[in-house]
Amino acid sequence: MSEQLINISFSVNKGILSSLKETKDEFITDILFLSALLFYRKRKLSLGKAAELAGYSKIDFIKKLQEEKEYIFDYSDKEIDDIFNDVENIK
Repeated sequence: MSEQLINISFSVNKGILSSLKETKDEFITDILFLSALLFYRKRKLSLGKAAELAGYSKIDFIKKLQEEKEYIFDYSDKEIDDIFNDVENIK
């Protein structure tokens, strides 16, 4: 079953693009990446789904996160403890 695509559009004042010194395509690329990053930070999207939203492969999205000095994996202390406890239970 193929995934169904929907088109989402919104208007932006042309002056915004001028202020950013970006073309429409550059702006769209940035908006998609920043949206994906926000949803990934909020843990609403997995790394793979965030990469898909941004239009990147998973590896390229990770490289982009590194370029932007973003954490790739940002676990809380409790999550880290849970991971290590799970590993201990496997032994």
